Amino acid sequence: MSELRFVRMGFGADAVEYQEAWDEQRRVHAARFADEVPDTVLLLEHPPVYTAGRRTADNERPLDGTPVVDVDRGGKITWHGPGQLVGYPIQKLPRPVDVVAHVRRLEEALIRTCAEFGLETSRVEGRSGVWVLGDPVEQRPSLGGLSLDFDPRLQDEEFDPRMNGPEYAPSNAGQRREDRKIAAIGIRVAKGVTMHGFALNVNPDNRWFDRIIPCGIRDAGVASLANELGRDVTIDEVLPVVERHLKDVLEHAELKPREIEKATA
Repeated sequence: MSELRFVRMGFGADAVEYQEAWDEQRRVHAARFADEVPDTVLLLEHPPVYTAGRRTADNERPLDGTPVVDVDRGGKITWHGPGQLVGYPIQKLPRPVDVVAHVRRLEEALIRTCAEFGLETSRVEGRSGVWVLGDPVEQRPSLGGLSLDFDPRLQDEEFDPRMNGPEYAPSNAGQRREDRKIAAIGIRVAKGVTMHGFALNVNPDNRWFDRIIPCGIRDAGVASLANELGRDVTIDEVLPVVERHLKDVLEHAELKPREIEKATA
């Protein structure tokens, strides 16, 4: 593929409002479709905002009525804000588009980034994004004095972790030694060109996630590089590392159309 272009839109005091970034994505998307610009990755921080993908259920949104921006990407509800590095790769792919392969490439670049900082991360079957794996279930501490065999998040469809104190909060998943997501991925492909992308938790206040059911997952939580490594990590440190691994993975990918199985008579 062609050389990848990076655009650093704004960080810290210059964080980019979500609507502004969404408008810029659509502008670059149209230009990429018309071959007026090369494949481009927009990199930025957002002020605090909740965004909901097309599959978000009503009971996963904030209980206190905090506004949520409904967007046209896949996936469910998440949070963006300070301390989180957001990337929007706008890339032309061969048709029919292999969406899963694109997601796996983004995951790979972020897994390599975390590894460079000394954190081992992984994929979880059936759950997109990049994860810090927890202990085996039998080795985890009990919740609320109950055996994990009776974890209400798994056994009670009406149980809401947002209303049951910090012991069930997504931000405390590391203390519970559960699987926890360090990077979320949600994309859209239109006219063979990708948009939306990933959010890597560098050093955010993960308590923002406690108001929602992050990505619709009730039995896991969220992580950050700073919390997992036990030291301060900044966006400035992580930004060039993410760019380098995205460049390596995306520029050297062997892009292929999705294989379509032909029906047999």
